[in-house]
Amino acid sequence: MTAIQWSDGAPIYRQLKERVVAMMLDGVLKPGDALPSVRQVAAEYQLNPITVSRAYQELADEALVEKRRGLGMYVTEEAAKKLLLNERDRFLREEWPLVLERIARLGLRAEELLAGEPAANNGSHKADAP
Repeated sequence: MTAIQWSDGAPIYRQLKERVVAMMLDGVLKPGDALPSVRQVAAEYQLNPITVSRAYQELADEALVEKRRGLGMYVTEEAAKKLLLNERDRFLREEWPLVLERIARLGLRAEELLAGEPAANNGSHKADAP
């Protein structure tokens, strides 16, 4: 795992869980990979082992990781696909309506959005070429 900045806005176990989920989505943790042990994570980030266990248990409850008796926790084969579907659904349900609202408020057109840069029209803030 990499350095983590803990925020006061959410419980640490949830932030840790979200970090592991991000690592799965980014391909850092792949199906079949072992998660670092609870003791290792607790020591590295100076956390209570119960906090780490709670984050790992939520991942297990969602079938993103599986416990292998005596071996630890491993990323399941379907974790990446499941996470991607969940994240897409959450984006479309929670974030996309806000993006659409902002697009409408700013009067942006599809061509501008697809081009990734402002259209050259009246009121453009592009500097004139020399």
